[in-house]
Amino acid sequence: MEFDNDRPVKHAYTIEIFYWILLALMNPLVNCLTFFLHDPNMWWFLFVVNLFLLPAYALYSIIIVPGFLFEKKYIQFFSLTILFLATIQLLLFGIYSLIWDFANQTQQSYFTYSSSTFIREFLWSSIYTLIAIGIYFIKKALDEKELLKKLEKDNSDFRIKYLRSQLNPHFLFNTLNSIYALTLEKSDKAPEVVVKLADLMRYLIYDCNEEKVLLSKEIEFIRNYIGIEQIRHNADVRFSVTGLTESIMVEPFLFIAFVENGFKHAFDNAYANAFIYITIDVKPDQIELSVVNNTSADLETQAKKIEGTGLKNSKGILELLYPSTHALNIIQTEKDQSRTSELRLRNAKRRLESLYPDTHTLDIILNNNTFTVSLILKNALLDKVHHS
Repeated sequence: MEFDNDRPVKHAYTIEIFYWILLALMNPLVNCLTFFLHDPNMWWFLFVVNLFLLPAYALYSIIIVPGFLFEKKYIQFFSLTILFLATIQLLLFGIYSLIWDFANQTQQSYFTYSSSTFIREFLWSSIYTLIAIGIYFIKKALDEKELLKKLEKDNSDFRIKYLRSQLNPHFLFNTLNSIYALTLEKSDKAPEVVVKLADLMRYLIYDCNEEKVLLSKEIEFIRNYIGIEQIRHNADVRFSVTGLTESIMVEPFLFIAFVENGFKHAFDNAYANAFIYITIDVKPDQIELSVVNNTSADLETQAKKIEGTGLKNSKGILELLYPSTHALNIIQTEKDQSRTSELRLRNAKRRLESLYPDTHTLDIILNNNTFTVSLILKNALLDKVHHS
C-alpha cells in the first residue's frame, strides 16, 4: 500500500485484475461458442457490449458493496441491487433494439428481447453481480492483510528503535563510569579516554541513526570501547578480527552488548588474573562473534546476569532482525566440579569443543569460572536463542 499526502493509495492486486479480465471475457466467450460459433463478426460485437457494461459492475463493486452491504444496510443494498440489475437490463434492451434492424435472422433471434432473452441476460447479470461482490471482498481481505503486514513491520521498526535507544544510554553510562573512575584516580590516561569517547559519540550520533552500518565501522567502534576498558583495567584483553569486512553491512550495536557483558563479568568482581578474549570471524556465509571471559562469580550469579538490560535488548534485536538465521550460545562453566553435575560439564565441554577447537583456549575456559558467548549470523536456518 502506497501513501500520497498521508492518504493510502490502494493499488489493484493481480488476482483482482484476473477476475475483472474473467468478467470481460466470460459472457462473450460462452455466448459465441453457443450461438455464434461460425460467425466471427459477432464475437467482437458481444465483447464490445460486455466491455461497455463492465464499468457499471466495477462501480457497483467499488461504491454499492462497501457503502451498503459492508455497512450492514441490507434493505438499501438489496433495493439498489435490484435497481442496478434492472438498469443493466434496460441498457441491454436499448443496445439490442438498435442493432436488431441490422441483424440477420439468426442474430435477430438472439437479440429479440423475449422472456427467454430476459432470463438469459438476467442470469448473466446476476452472476456478474455476485462476482463483483466477491471481487470487493477479495480486495478487502488483501488490503487488510497488507495493512497488517505494514503494522507488523512498523511495530518491529519501533521496537528495534526502542531497544537501540535503551542500548545507547546503557552503553554511555558504562563508559562514563570508566572515565569517572579514572578522574577519581587522577590518572593521566583520562584525556585519552575522553578522546576515544568523542569518537564513540561521533559514531552514535552520525552512524547509528542509519538502519545498517559498515561492519568495519562497527568493529572500529568496538576497538575504541575496548581501548577505554584497557586503559582503565589491567587485564589480558585480546581482540582479533579475521576475514574480509569490506562492504558488509550490519545493524548498529549488534555486538557491543555482548562485549560489554564480557568486561562486566570479568571486572565486576575482584579477580587477580582477569582475561577477556574477543574474536570476530567473517566468512562468506556467516559472521561469528566469540567472547570469552573469566569471573569470580558462581554459576547462580552468572545465570542472573544473563538477564541484564544490555543482553536482553540485544537478544530482542536479534529475534526481530534474524528470527531464524542466528544462533546465540551462552555457556557458563565453573572450575569447581564438585558443584557441577558430571552430565552438565560433559554437555558444556561438547558444545565448547565445537565452538573452540583451539585446545589452549578450551583449557583456559574449562579451568576457570567463565562466561562464554558465541553469536553466529548466517543465511541458513539455525536454532533460536538457547542457553546452557
